Amino acid sequence: MTDLFGGSTKKDTSWQPLAARMRPRTLDEFVGQEQIVGQGSLLRAAIENDQMTSMIFWGPPGCGKSALAGIIAEHTKSSFEPFSAVTSGVPDLRKVMLRAKERLKANGQKTILFVDEIHRFNKAQQDALLPHVEDGTILLIGATTENPYFEVNTPLISRSRIFRFEPLSDEAVRMLVLNAIADKERGLGKENLQVDDDAIDHMVAVAQGDARSAISALELAVKASPIDPKIKKKLVTIKIAEQAVQKRVLNYDKNGDNHYDTISAFIKSMRGSDPDAAIYWLARMLKAGEDPKFVARRLVIQAAEDIGNADPMALVVATAAADAVQFVGMPEAQIPLAQATIYLACAPKSNASYVAINRANKDVTERKPPPVPKHLRGTGYPGAKDLGHGEGYKYPHEFPGHYVEQEYLPKEAKSQPYYEPTDNGHEAKFKQRLERLRGIIPEEEESKESNEK
Repeated sequence: MTDLFGGSTKKDTSWQPLAARMRPRTLDEFVGQEQIVGQGSLLRAAIENDQMTSMIFWGPPGCGKSALAGIIAEHTKSSFEPFSAVTSGVPDLRKVMLRAKERLKANGQKTILFVDEIHRFNKAQQDALLPHVEDGTILLIGATTENPYFEVNTPLISRSRIFRFEPLSDEAVRMLVLNAIADKERGLGKENLQVDDDAIDHMVAVAQGDARSAISALELAVKASPIDPKIKKKLVTIKIAEQAVQKRVLNYDKNGDNHYDTISAFIKSMRGSDPDAAIYWLARMLKAGEDPKFVARRLVIQAAEDIGNADPMALVVATAAADAVQFVGMPEAQIPLAQATIYLACAPKSNASYVAINRANKDVTERKPPPVPKHLRGTGYPGAKDLGHGEGYKYPHEFPGHYVEQEYLPKEAKSQPYYEPTDNGHEAKFKQRLERLRGIIPEEEESKESNEK
């Protein structure tokens, strides 16, 4: 039996990098991606029963794509052919296909072709795979960090099942690091070693869901650590961890006061229309390992709470940035986050929508709710007319200016006006129109002011 990289699984692997040695050998050792290979999942059952179809593993580096392919290689009765889209081309591919056909003809054995970084294949190389996937000569497993719907030919996509891998959680990465420290067979368990908790925390935070990065940092840190004369062990400290990952620890606890203080400074800087300060706090959070999705959620809230209808596009920009974070991931996601941060900081401000919903919530909670006026009640069901529903309702589009004064909210329902638009940005137009409709300013005066502007 050979492993994913062609080496015997029974040979000494001590020469291999720690991350390679610690690759899971079974599904029970596999950490993370429960939505794909958890108990009861279709893919887990397919692997355990050796009943697989062509598939593409899509996800960021270090999330388990190659590791899962290695588990499949260990458990399948099919011949497993690892193939790199970076170092191999069409001639190599033809040799693989020839071997696959010979196996199938000789003893009926199937061949699984694992193509790492399949997005590196050009169109011609991907087209060369297609007929062999179609006729069953091979089962294809492709791994890619790029969106396969953009980078892989449509015919291959249509013949493959796409599995989306997510970045590993900090808890999952920490578990893998601790396993590497404790494992006496493949890991560092036989080393006379002590790794400080804050050093582990730092390596995990910097890895941002990439297990390979965290374990490689651990290996480098252990090699660089001297024997501490007091404890007579190799001691991996936070300073050594910083050097191993080439990133300084920032004073930022994602679950502590500093987290809340920094996000508060970020929000208040945007509210205060200071784009430089807002960008600084954004960079500080992201560098410290803050979840970019958390930042994106705060931007969406900020756009509605502090800008609102003074610039309705702010919410559009913020939600687009949130979508971009999901789509591209870090580190590139920092660019749309920065764009949205600057837009929100520079936009005109209004919290009128925020104030309005809070006032309405207070009245809904504290005041007895009056019945819906009959002229506003629904008429779309049999018997509604007999009950008088909709009677007396005035349809605004039948009146000049598409407006007619009528009661929409009983006076006893509210204690005060809810929405009071400001004079800022687009909201000033709302204020002017509402004042005209309410008879506060005459229509001629509004028209005159508009012409002057």
